[in-house]
Amino acid sequence: MGTLQNFSTRHPIWTVIILVLVVGLAWLVFAPWPPGLEQVLGRKRIFLNAILSGITLGALYFLVASGFTLVFGLMRNVNLAHGSLYLLGGYIGFGVVESTGYWLLAFPVVFVVVGVLGLLLQHQVFRRMEGEELRQTLVTIGLSIVLADLMLWYWGGQSYQVYSPDWLSGPMELPIISSLRSNGDPVYLTYPRVRLAILFAAIVIGLAMWYALNRSRLGMLIRAGVDDRDILAASGVHIQYVFLAVFGFGAGMAGIAGIVGGTFQSLSPGEDTRFLLASLVVVIVGGMGSIPGAAIGALIIGLAEQIGLVYAPTYSVVFTFLIMAVVLAFRPQGLLGAQR
Repeated sequence: MGTLQNFSTRHPIWTVIILVLVVGLAWLVFAPWPPGLEQVLGRKRIFLNAILSGITLGALYFLVASGFTLVFGLMRNVNLAHGSLYLLGGYIGFGVVESTGYWLLAFPVVFVVVGVLGLLLQHQVFRRMEGEELRQTLVTIGLSIVLADLMLWYWGGQSYQVYSPDWLSGPMELPIISSLRSNGDPVYLTYPRVRLAILFAAIVIGLAMWYALNRSRLGMLIRAGVDDRDILAASGVHIQYVFLAVFGFGAGMAGIAGIVGGTFQSLSPGEDTRFLLASLVVVIVGGMGSIPGAAIGALIIGLAEQIGLVYAPTYSVVFTFLIMAVVLAFRPQGLLGAQR
């Protein structure tokens, strides 16, 4: 919250512009559209579905990027095998759901399994290459290729879908007017219940991570270890244990995101590269090491992708990199990143 207050104090004009955009978007979402606006933007239902799809896609990107921003932004470990952890978690979650029939059981199982793999990566790979970013990059690229080939060998090249439980299946009516009937009665928007549940879970996880990093003793130790690990180690704290826990948690979050992605999208070879790239873009836009920055960056990228697919499908990918280029040009540390 302090970062947001500093931003509004230093950039009052941009703060006003952002507020105007937020108010305008809220009006487009909740207010009935006049006929002239529908001629410009098309049917309101299509617009609303694009907005909600962008928000829920942003929630998925946040779940992937939150672990990445902890490892990359705070610990300065360049883990380009993060996308492989996402896809591996999705495949393992699919196997758990298929064998047991319990969707919720897949989350703790995947978090533990992929988290243990993250612990091994930190202890056996990154601990031996501290401060060597180029070496970390090359080694993790090699690991991602090996993991991708192993997953292709075991699970094949077909797509998999993780089925949600019955209590999350079907649409849910939202208090948002999508259109008006001929007699003037409102028609309310319906949206898949599972995506709304995932959005709610992402918000809860994001708030919990922000609190842990900024208000807990563990968060204090992590930030102190990043700033000056020698002093912290001299005070008697086993900094390697702290970094092991952070890396394992980040890997486990990537695995959980794999289950989420497999639930309302699909799992197939190549998804690891896609979500690694998305994580990089989100961290660059939001700011390295910032959980609120990762949330805002994921929301911006998710909305840009989905709105672009609806209104300019040919250039939807361009919008993502255009946003990243603008942020790098005017605020290289990211929207909520701190200058180092």
